[in-house]
Parts: sequence; C-alpha cells; structure tokens
Amino acid sequence: MYALIAILDEKTELIIKDIWKELYEKSISIYAYEVENRIPHITLASYNDLNKAEYVKQMDEFYEDKSAIDITFHSIGSFLNSGALFFSPTVTIELMEFHSNHHRYFERFNDNPNSLYLPNNWIPHCTLANRLSPEKLSEAFNYCSKRNSTIQGKIKEVALIDVTNKNKAPIVYSKELNEKNTTKV
Repeated sequence: MYALIAILDEKTELIIKDIWKELYEKSISIYAYEVENRIPHITLASYNDLNKAEYVKQMDEFYEDKSAIDITFHSIGSFLNSGALFFSPTVTIELMEFHSNHHRYFERFNDNPNSLYLPNNWIPHCTLANRLSPEKLSEAFNYCSKRNSTIQGKIKEVALIDVTNKNKAPIVYSKELNEKNTTKV
C-alpha cells in the first residue's frame, strides 16, 4: 500500500511533533512512535498497488510548477468510533483544488473506489492521536483544544510513502512545492 501525503512547513511540523511528544509524556497517546520516523502530514491519496516508477515520473511532472499551499488549523476533530484526534485545516478553495487536481491527473492509478481520500470523501486532517479509548480521547481533546490557538503554516512538499510495513512508512519519492511569489505589482 502507498499514500501520497502533504508535508507541512518546518515550524508547523515542530508544533505537531511537540504535541505528539507531550501526549506521549502524559501517557495519553503513543501515535507518534508507532511508526518509525513518522512525520506530521495530511494524506491526499491512497493506493493498494502502484507502478512506482510511472507514478514518480508523473508526480515529478505534475508537481513541477505547483506552489506551496497556505494552511490554517482552526479546529480539532475526531472520526466517529475511531479514537482518532486531529487538527482540521480550514477547507479553502485552494486546498480543495490542489486535492481534486491531483486526483484528476492521477485518476488512472486509483485502484480503490472506496478510498476515504478521493474527492467527495476526503476530510483533510493532520492526526494528533489514534486508536484512543473514549477516556483517552477525551483527555487528548481537552489537552489539545487548550494548547494552541490558530496555527498558520504551509503545505511545502508532497511525498509518496510506502505503508506496506505496519511500523515503517518510508518516503519513496518527494517533491518540494514552489514558494509563492508574493511580490506585488
């Protein structure tokens, strides 16, 4: 199995890693440490099987001229009956177009019509904790809802990861996005 993930800027990544560490130290969640070298991310797509060489080639071409995406986390949420807690980014037109344009371009690779990452199914999120008991979920929610105010960052890179192994998710290939030109004319 493979996933395409959106990697966040260093400042935002550090905030989330600090939360992961604090949840671990408070004996609330071990999520961050269940997978070797886990990095904060937003999953954009998933695939059961993949021609990696062809996908990487297409990924390199498609993302060559794509710009970094501004992202703002205003809220936290949970999926029903999952024990998951996540930061939920503001759903902007730019974020939705970024996601849907990816799926349109890479449609031939979609081998799971029930994927939760397809357009019209996707709930963008950055996981803070997972598989928590109801008591730990409540504890994590209370902690995380008070820890931060709004977090503003960027999606700065996309990466294809191999999630075949339960305890590892190595990056197969990544592509940095272009910095936006902020010069006013």
